[in-house]
Amino acid sequence: MLTNRQLFLNHVAQTSETPLALEIEKAEGIYLFGADGKKYMDLISGISVSNVGHRHPAVVKAIKDQVDKYMHLMVYGEYIQSPQTQLAKALTGLLPESLSSVYFVNSGSEAVEGAMKLAKRYTGRTEIISFKNAYHGSTQGSLSLMGSEEFKSAFRPLLPDTKQIHFNHESDLEQITSRTAAVFIEPVQGEAGAKVPENDFLKKLSKKCKAVGALFVADEIQTGFGRTGTFFAFEQFGFIPDILCLAKGMGGGMPIGAFISSKEIMNSLTNSPILGHITTFGGHPVSCAAALATINVLLEERLIDKVKEKEELFRSLLKHPAIKSISGKGLLLAVEFESYDQNKKIIDKCIENGVITDWFLFNSHSMRIAPPLNITENEIRSACQVILKTLGS
Repeated sequence: MLTNRQLFLNHVAQTSETPLALEIEKAEGIYLFGADGKKYMDLISGISVSNVGHRHPAVVKAIKDQVDKYMHLMVYGEYIQSPQTQLAKALTGLLPESLSSVYFVNSGSEAVEGAMKLAKRYTGRTEIISFKNAYHGSTQGSLSLMGSEEFKSAFRPLLPDTKQIHFNHESDLEQITSRTAAVFIEPVQGEAGAKVPENDFLKKLSKKCKAVGALFVADEIQTGFGRTGTFFAFEQFGFIPDILCLAKGMGGGMPIGAFISSKEIMNSLTNSPILGHITTFGGHPVSCAAALATINVLLEERLIDKVKEKEELFRSLLKHPAIKSISGKGLLLAVEFESYDQNKKIIDKCIENGVITDWFLFNSHSMRIAPPLNITENEIRSACQVILKTLGS
């Protein structure tokens, strides 16, 4: 009889020649437990998904309660379903008045795809601008916005009329013109190595978009739901997006995403043609119930209030000659080393010693630190001890 590992290698599609291949049997809080009983501390949260930890009791209860009522009923938008309406109310209650209309989807890539269509439909324009080293997803449209040619070249031709400019380069904003339908940006560039905007760059970008009539789209798929120290990262940078894309930490471990805009902008999908955007499973009631519970946990347990303090603790503890710098915001941090080879060896050793971390797609010499927001001070200290021990401290 084949083992799970053999079945995985034989039948589950692989995206690299050397998958991590950890066999996990259980997860709880910030910990994963292997089939061999080994305990791992999760410092990456499934790539910023498990913001409230794995299997949070309130999220699990909401899922079970909803399953007892109903699961899929009908293509999104046709039936009034309480999990959707209550989640939409909760989300818009956390946002500025202009972000009042929510379209639910299944993932971050889908949120970006929907936002691209919405921007084109509303503005009547075709050009979409994004940034070098940006990550917006891997489907054909979102891949067109990705800021790394290495990941795109094998799949060309992609969408026409897309281009990338440089993050934090004010002079590049002149490339945004009256031809531009939308500019997509991560308030903190995740896969670039948690790169933070400088010199009011996002405010200046917002001003330029308004001047030429382009829509400003904030991709908060990785930065949303408290990851950077506020519920949404844009709150820290003095602008309000025209469209907001969400996913990852939204569902407490369940698959869900959304793009959010004003009623006026969103209504452009209702005509010419009717059903301008359609999804079968978007806004799945079980995922919506999990997402609403996740929001309530973040608020009731005040998890976001302590993110800055936890960031500072990581920064204060991770001191070593091998560490060149630490970039990022909140609990989305990038620990920079000399090279990818050095970083990979450290990551592999950390995993061997029970601490799961990884690298960034477009910044492979930096280690990702993005644990669940409910990680404790003692757990942070323990994780940092493992990392420093790996470095030879």
